[in-house]
Amino acid sequence: MQKHWSYKPLPEDGEVAELQQQLNVSSAMATLLWQRGIYTFDAAKHFFRPSLKDLHDPFLMRDMDKAVDRVSAALNADEKILIYGDYDVDGTTAVAMVYGFLKKKHVNLLYYNPDRYTEGYGVSKQGIDYAKEQGVSLIISLDCGIKSADKVAYARSLGIDFIICDHHEPGEELPEAVAVLDPKRKDCIYPYKELTGNGVGFKLLSALCQTRGWEWAELEEYLDLCMVSIASDIVPITGENRILAFYGLQKLNASPRISLKALMNVAGTQGEMNIESVVFTIGPRINAAGRIRHARAAVELLLSEDEDEAMELAYAIQKHNTERKGLDARITEEALDLIKRDPWLYEEAWSTVLYKEDWHKGVIGIVASRCIENFYRPTIIFTKAGEDYAAGSARSVAGFDLYGAIEACSEHLIQFGGHMHAAGMTISIDKIEDFRKAFDGEVKARLLEEQRIPVITVDLEVHLSELTPKFHKVMKQMSPFGPENMQPIFVSHNLRARTAQVLKEKHLKLEVVQDGFSFPAIGFGLAPEFYRELASGRPFSMAYSLEENHFRGNTTQQLFIRDIKLA
Repeated sequence: MQKHWSYKPLPEDGEVAELQQQLNVSSAMATLLWQRGIYTFDAAKHFFRPSLKDLHDPFLMRDMDKAVDRVSAALNADEKILIYGDYDVDGTTAVAMVYGFLKKKHVNLLYYNPDRYTEGYGVSKQGIDYAKEQGVSLIISLDCGIKSADKVAYARSLGIDFIICDHHEPGEELPEAVAVLDPKRKDCIYPYKELTGNGVGFKLLSALCQTRGWEWAELEEYLDLCMVSIASDIVPITGENRILAFYGLQKLNASPRISLKALMNVAGTQGEMNIESVVFTIGPRINAAGRIRHARAAVELLLSEDEDEAMELAYAIQKHNTERKGLDARITEEALDLIKRDPWLYEEAWSTVLYKEDWHKGVIGIVASRCIENFYRPTIIFTKAGEDYAAGSARSVAGFDLYGAIEACSEHLIQFGGHMHAAGMTISIDKIEDFRKAFDGEVKARLLEEQRIPVITVDLEVHLSELTPKFHKVMKQMSPFGPENMQPIFVSHNLRARTAQVLKEKHLKLEVVQDGFSFPAIGFGLAPEFYRELASGRPFSMAYSLEENHFRGNTTQQLFIRDIKLA
């Protein structure tokens, strides 16, 4: 697939000289910092040394005082509290964190995750009925609830109060809960808007620690779960998220909780964990429980404090993940075939909307992402979820407001929710074709021509000689990397391959040479397109990131190839 290389702006001559001198770093490193808005020594100090002291006061969040008062009243009166969370990584880690922390303070506590297939996303009537049966008088919802005004009203009619901790975009009507904690509320002055659902729960626990005199160190023990939610929910790694992720990774690498250690063991992880490795190892396995069976299995594992039990639960989840991979591969193949066999969808559409009644609901979001890898356009995958309705999962391309486009077509939907990059929805099966046409019309009206081609955002053009061990050591301190603080991508020109190999018939392994300086390089899936030309000695330009390769206990530097342009 053709990719466009978009270069970030560069500072004017001499603009980073002072920063370079103060930090004793190379010009290239000072430029990387400048591109991230770091212009002074003090700003660099805060960036390289995140501090938990820089977290915002939780009481800046709208309704936090009401939430703390209601939870305190429930604790003082020994009321039964239900911790309710969504079935994805954000929701399950949030439940494990809030339940695990409060359980040490309050015995009368239950937790609940909805079934993806029988209850669907968000707060369910079934969950509220369960709470009523158990004598619950307060529900704390995590990573869901902001669009559940009807369910909150139903709970209130049963004498059950609600505190909502959510991070999704609110609708026009806020639920009439005791407290609605969501930094994206229009009337909320909280300075940082990009917290996960877990992060909002963390702020609630922080406020309770302040009010009730609980030890902050007890809450710090849950930073690893907070970090897993930040990594897996693909939120910006800026501001508070960067601080929480930084310390969460520290904990994961220094003293991981038993459950996460078990997941890393079954995944066969090597070397130090970072955001990317969490996204590709821990996240999918936690998600697999809710996709294939029930999210409760993930929460049970995350709460486990016994090594043998944790390993047993982790192996069960590993089986779910293996099953998920098989479903993912089969359904992706079917989806791509449907696109290729439909002339309008293949040649004229600017979006992809597909429906097949027997596709597994647990993997349609992954399939949407796989389709975008092959046909770069906003994608929605539907599958049958009831007698006459379907559930859909949507994914976006870079920079396109998917939520806004879906909202503009909402007359065709039963319900929907999400954010700019991903969304979920329910629709009557007989409305899918109307929605498909309306959505494609919105995409054509809103999507810029340049957004139809995948973009590689390049930080710097460098010579291989600049990638010294010191440069790499400083660059690693710019982590955690993720959205809005991505791992730097470099471009080098006039390269040749001293050696070129094909691994597993599709991956490209090179020794890249430039003016006598060489680096090993790996490019996944690039062999069919580039091997023959590179092996012949043809010069090329390469976009890549500088990474570490962990193999049999050894750690070496290597270039991870993002794209190649032949000379």
